[in-house]
Amino acid sequence: MKDGFIKVAAVTPKIRVADPAYNRDRIMEKIEQAEEKRAVVVVFPELCVTGYTCGDLFLTDPLLAEAKKALIQLAEDTAGKNMLVFVGVPVAYKGRLYNTAAALANGRILGLVPKHCIPSYNEFYEARHFAEGMQEPVEIALTEEIRVPMGGRLIFSPDSLPELKICAEICEDIWAPNPPSISHALAGANLIVNLSASNEITGKDRYRKSLVEGQSARLICGYVYASAGEGESTQDVVFSGHNMIAENGIMLAEAERFQNQSVYGEIDIQRINGQRRRMTTFQEGVDCYQEISFHLKQEDTSLTRFIDPMPFVPEESGERQKRCEEILSIQSMGLKKRLEHTHCSCAVVGISGGLDSTLALLVTVRAFDLLGLDRKGIKAVTMPGFGTTDRTYDNAVHLIQCLGADFLEVDIKEAVRVHFADIRQQESVHDVTYENSQARERTQILMDIANKENGMVIGTGDMSELALGWATYNGDHMSMYGVNASVPKTLVRHLVGYYADICENEELKGILQDVLDTPVSPELLPPEDGRISQKTEDIVGPYELHDFFLYHMLRSGFGPEKIFRLALYAFDSDAESGRAKYTPEIILKWLQTFIRRFFSQQFKRSCLPDGPKVGTVAVSPRGDLRMPSDASADLWLRRLEKIQSSGEKKSL
Repeated sequence: MKDGFIKVAAVTPKIRVADPAYNRDRIMEKIEQAEEKRAVVVVFPELCVTGYTCGDLFLTDPLLAEAKKALIQLAEDTAGKNMLVFVGVPVAYKGRLYNTAAALANGRILGLVPKHCIPSYNEFYEARHFAEGMQEPVEIALTEEIRVPMGGRLIFSPDSLPELKICAEICEDIWAPNPPSISHALAGANLIVNLSASNEITGKDRYRKSLVEGQSARLICGYVYASAGEGESTQDVVFSGHNMIAENGIMLAEAERFQNQSVYGEIDIQRINGQRRRMTTFQEGVDCYQEISFHLKQEDTSLTRFIDPMPFVPEESGERQKRCEEILSIQSMGLKKRLEHTHCSCAVVGISGGLDSTLALLVTVRAFDLLGLDRKGIKAVTMPGFGTTDRTYDNAVHLIQCLGADFLEVDIKEAVRVHFADIRQQESVHDVTYENSQARERTQILMDIANKENGMVIGTGDMSELALGWATYNGDHMSMYGVNASVPKTLVRHLVGYYADICENEELKGILQDVLDTPVSPELLPPEDGRISQKTEDIVGPYELHDFFLYHMLRSGFGPEKIFRLALYAFDSDAESGRAKYTPEIILKWLQTFIRRFFSQQFKRSCLPDGPKVGTVAVSPRGDLRMPSDASADLWLRRLEKIQSSGEKKSL
C-alpha cells in the first residue's frame, strides 16, 4: 500500500450450480492464490457461493441454509489473511430473499450489500426470487452469535489506510440509469467493486467494458468488476468471466473471456483523491452511510501496472497520429482566431532550424491556410548569431522556402557586438550575458518587424522549457501569441514527425527529418569544428525525464518520492540494452534539478503571453497553474534528501 497503491483482484472460480460446499472450497483456493500475489481487495462474482443460475432452487431451504454455512466458513477462513474479500451470496431476511455482496475480513463478515436494481426482462427474471435491496443499513442475525449490517449504504475502510473507501454494487446496478455507485462516490467511496453475472451475447462485451471504463471516469474512482464464468448453467445463457479492473477511465487489466481468468492490478488511491480535490465540481455530500473499519497491515505494493515513460505521448501509433492531428488543429485554430480578432494578415516567426520554431512555422502555415491568407504574409526570419551552425541555418532557409513563407535574414552578430561595447561586455566571456544578449536581440528584431509590417510575433517556446525556465526573460520568453506554450518537448518531436509523415512534399519531408535528428540547442555559444557545442539536455537533463516529472507533479499532484519511484519503474529497462535506461542516481539528480528550476523560475511563467491549451497539463498563469513566484522548493527537496540518505534509491 506504499504511495497509495492498492493491489486488487477480480476472480472467477469454476463453480457447480447449487453446490455451496464445493463452491466454498473453490473460492478458498482462489483466495489463497490472491494472497500469494498479495492482493488486498479480492472480488468474486455475483451469487458465486451458490451459482447465479439456480433459478427456483433459490426458494428452497436446503440451498439457503448451505449457502449461509459456506459463507460463515469462508469468513472464518479469512482470519490471518491481509485482505478484504467480496463474495456473492443469497441471504434471507424477514421473509424476503436478497442477492448480496458479503464483505469478509479477518475472520468476520463485515457487512452485506444487497443488489438494488433487480432485472426482470429478456433472459433475466430475478424479481421472481429476489427483493430490491434496502439502502439504509439494518442489522440482521445470521446466527445467534453473528449479527451484521445489511444495506446499500455501507462503506468499508481499513484503519491503516483511512483514505481508502470501498463500496459495492451488483451487476445490473451499473447498467441502470442511476447506479448506486453514484451515491457511493458522493459519499466518499473511491474504490467500487461490482459482483456480476453478466451473460454473453454478441457485442455485449464492448458495451460492458465501456460501462466500466465510463463509470470509473465519471466517478473518478477505481472499479473492480468480477463476473460469472464457467460452471454456471448453460441452459439458456453462457457466462464468460469477463473480469476487469479500471481506474479513472483507464482499463488496467481485462480478462480473456471464456477462460475463468483472474486479473490483478494496482489502483492508485492517491491519484484518485488528488483528481477529486482538483475537480471542484466533484462534491461529496451523501450522508447516512455506515462506515465499517477493518484492519489491513501496511505493506509495500510491487507494481505490475504499466508506468508510461512518455505520459504525454500515446504509445499506440494510431492513437498517437490522431492525437498529433488534434493538437495541430487546436494550435492552428487558436492562432486563426487571434489573427481574425486582430485583423492581422501578417505573422512574424523566428526560425532557427530547431524543433520548436519548426513546429511554430508549421502551425502558422496551417492557420494562414484556414484563413485563406497568402503564405507570403508569414515573415519567417532567420537570425544567425555566434552559435549558428551551417546545418541549422540551411534547414531553416530550406524549410521557409518549402513552405512558401516570406524569407528574411538578419545577422545579429554586429548588433550584439555594439551592444556588448555599450554595456562593457567582453565578447570572449561566454557567460549568461553573452547568451541572453543574443536572445533578446532576436526578440527585439522580431517585435520591430511585426510593428513595421503590422504583424504579430508568434512564440516558439514549448511547455518543457517554460517548466524549467529554460528561456531568456523578455527574450524568447516573450511573443504576442505562443502556439507551443502547452506542448511538452517530447510531444513536439512527434508533432513534427507526424507532419513529415503526412506531407506530400519529399523535400519538406527530408528537411523535417533532419530537424528531428538535430540535437536540441539554443545555439548561443560558438560551434566546435562547425558542430553544435551547446546541447540543452547535457545542461538541464533529458527532456523525457523532465516531461515525466512535470506530468506527475502537475497532473496528479504527486510528491517527489512517488515521482521518483514511478520513474524507476517507467525507465527500468531499455528495449535495446535490456538494462535500466537511467540509473536511480541519474533520475534523482535530474529530479532535484527539475524541482529547483520549476520553483525558482515561476516568475517567468507568471507573465506568459497567451497560447492555446492542448492537453490536461499546462502552465499558463491564467489557467492551470496559479503558483506564487516566490514559493520555496525546500519541502520537496528535503524529501528527496531523505531518499538519498536512506539508500531507498537502490531498489524499486
